Amino acid sequence: MSADLLKPSKWMVGEGPLNDVVISSRIRLARNLKALPFPQLLNTDQAQLLLQKVRKGIFANEDQLGNVEFISLRELEALDRQVLVEKHLISPQLAETPAARAVALAAEETISIMVNEEDHLRIQCILPAFQIDEAFVAADRVDDLLENELDYAFLEKYGYLTSCPTNVGTGLRASVMLHLPALVMTNQAGKILSALTKVGLTARGLYGEGSEAVGDMFQISNQITLGQSEEEILSNLKAVCTQIIDQEHKTREDLRRNWGVQLEDRVGRALGVLLHCKMISSEEAVKLLSEVRLGVGLGYITDISIPTLNQLLVYIQPAILQKIYNANLIPQDRDIKRAQLIQSQLKK
Repeated sequence: MSADLLKPSKWMVGEGPLNDVVISSRIRLARNLKALPFPQLLNTDQAQLLLQKVRKGIFANEDQLGNVEFISLRELEALDRQVLVEKHLISPQLAETPAARAVALAAEETISIMVNEEDHLRIQCILPAFQIDEAFVAADRVDDLLENELDYAFLEKYGYLTSCPTNVGTGLRASVMLHLPALVMTNQAGKILSALTKVGLTARGLYGEGSEAVGDMFQISNQITLGQSEEEILSNLKAVCTQIIDQEHKTREDLRRNWGVQLEDRVGRALGVLLHCKMISSEEAVKLLSEVRLGVGLGYITDISIPTLNQLLVYIQPAILQKIYNANLIPQDRDIKRAQLIQSQLKK
């Protein structure tokens, strides 16, 4: 299991459309079983029964899902659970309270099914770049397979029933992770992102709800699930993200024209620090990788790929860094190892 945790997920190393701005696209479907209380009200026996039912339903479709791994979180060390969080495969909430909780991984970790989080099931598909439609098709297929085996809580009037009222209806959360350095540099990002609530969307940080935006990366997702169809939710998200992506591209070209060598120097200095530092914090590393990523997008840097930077974005995080070096590292030692890891990857 430990070795598998270090394999990059497909979203980290795959290619896709508009990957100079879009890091990943994610679909999450919230589902609950009709015969059992919501997770917050489950007793120990009911929680175990839920795990058994879901496991049976998943493995009944193993041939179609392909290479399914069903992981009991209680059997994982805290560090391993945090690695799954840093790879965006489970939520921090699922990792913090592992008892009677699990995750199923499939299809090169593009599919993850969280069991017993806020809802009985959280079916997630995450793909590289701007592939929100493809992610929905994949998640919807898994949902259909499981619905053939499990009796979902559903009412014709309201749709799928969920623990949180904001998820009732389709149970769909669609999100796109955007890299917006030019809009941040020109102080446009705040105004653009604050206006999202007017069209039923919201902006969060790298690790979703409750996380801060670092490295000029923002997760744009829908706020409303009730009263809208899946098609309407996806169409709205795609239209708004397309506008933001276009504005980011335009602003990058304006910066190239107006800043000239100053912008290229800024990118070069960021790369220089990453290539030659002896120690670096995760926060500083993310900021500098953001500027290098901008340099790749503008063509200033041609020998570093976007997937390399995506993978580094995850592998410099504290838990997976310690897993790579198979050591319980104090912060200063992590900063040293982080610098070494960055340099070994970039110099390839």
